[in-house]
Amino acid sequence: MAATFKDHFSAVADAYAGARPEYPAALFEWIASVAPARGLAWEAGCGSGQATRGLAQRFAAVHATDPSAEQIGRAQGPVNVAFAVEPAERCSLADASADAACVAQALHWFDRDAFFAECARVLRPGGVLVAWGYQDIVVPDTLREAVDAFSARIRPHWPPERAQVDAAYAGYAWPFPAIDTPSWTLSAEWSLSRLLGYFSSYSASRRYRETTGVDPVATHADAIARAWGDPDTTRTVQWPMFVHARRKP
Repeated sequence: MAATFKDHFSAVADAYAGARPEYPAALFEWIASVAPARGLAWEAGCGSGQATRGLAQRFAAVHATDPSAEQIGRAQGPVNVAFAVEPAERCSLADASADAACVAQALHWFDRDAFFAECARVLRPGGVLVAWGYQDIVVPDTLREAVDAFSARIRPHWPPERAQVDAAYAGYAWPFPAIDTPSWTLSAEWSLSRLLGYFSSYSASRRYRETTGVDPVATHADAIARAWGDPDTTRTVQWPMFVHARRKP
């Protein structure tokens, strides 16, 4: 991946770090419960550390990697996390050293064959590979028309890998036997400014700005704000989540 890394996020690393939603605590507790031990977790494509912090609360150590130096430079985690600028397809962990290999909203960017081979090398026997993601934001009905108009404007500017997220990683040639997974919904109570910041962090928003010279979020902000009402009011937003889990024999 190092030679073909498609960096869609370094240019928006600050916005990305502040705008991404947090994953449910129950997800990380479940990962720890199915891992053979709670010693070491490897998180590939960690970005700015949204999932890293949850893993660090359940595992003694976390090795969190991302090929973007800008993202790693903004990543935050407790003292038991070691952040490293490394591609998912080639990390510095020793053979059979990790209890879990985790990927949050990033597997669609990887050379999957190479990454899966690296998981086979790094995971100890019985170790688990868990990859998850979330799809388009679901807003209250009162916001849907305004948000849909914004989404339609930027849709042509999403990279093609986005379709894999929409398909919930269907059709991947996964390694190892599958593990049954519970269902979760990603949910947050956000203010208007947080929602607009999230939209600004989209790679498609950045590409739209670069291509047209126009900020799509600013173009639609007034309509979204009118639909929102009192900007100090928080509203519930959600994302459908999907989780894939496999256990190394």
